[in-house]
Amino acid sequence: MSDDALRIEDVAITFGGLRAVDGVSMNVRKGSIHGLVGPNGAGKTTLFNIITGIYKPGRGRVVVSGTDVTRLEPEARVAAGLCRTFQTPQLFEDMTVFETVMVGCHRNGAIGVVGAMLRFGSKRREEEALRARALEMIEAVGLTAQLHVRARNLAYGHRRLLEIARALATDPSVLLLDEVTAGLNPSETDDVAALVRKIAASQTAVVLIEHDMRFVMGLSERITVLNFGRKLAEGLPADIVQNDEVVVAYLGRKGSQYV
Repeated sequence: MSDDALRIEDVAITFGGLRAVDGVSMNVRKGSIHGLVGPNGAGKTTLFNIITGIYKPGRGRVVVSGTDVTRLEPEARVAAGLCRTFQTPQLFEDMTVFETVMVGCHRNGAIGVVGAMLRFGSKRREEEALRARALEMIEAVGLTAQLHVRARNLAYGHRRLLEIARALATDPSVLLLDEVTAGLNPSETDDVAALVRKIAASQTAVVLIEHDMRFVMGLSERITVLNFGRKLAEGLPADIVQNDEVVVAYLGRKGSQYV
């Protein structure tokens, strides 16, 4: 059995004659942290949108834990074990922290509408289990003290953590994090790094889009570099940082220790 939690096979998509992603392939192992980097406009978020079903590729396949999800809708991909965060946190502003994470937990509910009406005992037990799961995820990201705070009243760093908690509540096998450190101070960034390591240790594969190269280099086991929609390089962080093509793509010149 393959150790790949996520396989991207020769994926391509075109918008108005522009090839935004051009034949990208990438394998992400279970429980690993995989960085996805590149200059602005390289195709990183477009690739995330293909993986999560917002866009359908013109070519190629997306496989999650052995299941081909290429033509599935986004909600079906969540059921298959795929979840993401966004560059700007997408939250229900009037929901509390607890209510927000419960939304993610209900993805794992086993009782349907009829069951909810007729099987009162089963429904109660399921709801108690989901509530316990929500509290566990909220504690994991350090938001227990904000349990009943509405999303719109949270500090920016806490909004980021809340989106991660909601994603984790779906019990994903693959978690995609899009610019998760954007707008965070150094202490908050360190906290997120520790959280990402903890998530990967639970055997959830994590894929990071990041512009903070020190963050992604310090976390990732492997890194894929995109440029103009194509895969420019892939390998260990130590190899990527020494790759002259990568340095040129970022800075337009050679000779930098960090891209």
